[in-house]
Amino acid sequence: MSSSLRNRVTLIGNLGQDPTLKTLDDGRKVAHFTIATNDGFKNADGQKVEEATWHNIVAWNGLAETASKFLTKGREVALEGRIVYRTYEDKKGVIKYITEIVLNDFLFLRSSKGKQKEE
Repeated sequence: MSSSLRNRVTLIGNLGQDPTLKTLDDGRKVAHFTIATNDGFKNADGQKVEEATWHNIVAWNGLAETASKFLTKGREVALEGRIVYRTYEDKKGVIKYITEIVLNDFLFLRSSKGKQKEE
């Protein structure tokens, strides 16, 4: 099996907020945003139930700049990336666990209300 298939995620969903773009001290750029994927199923009573799952997305450098320029809250996108698990200690000394998708590529599917982000 190809090593490129070992940690690959493909998601289709809607952005939960506009990406936030930051420039780090070393000059690298990073953007963070969330997307919601929706799944439906029928419950025991036969009623359709919609369930949203939220995913934390991280984009780096040129892809971060592109995402922050063109992606907006509500926009539907298809994206591909890899899962990363990390931990950090908050100000109170509590260990926090985070699961993120590091973005490799994305495609515009359709915009919310047909608009793109203004430049």
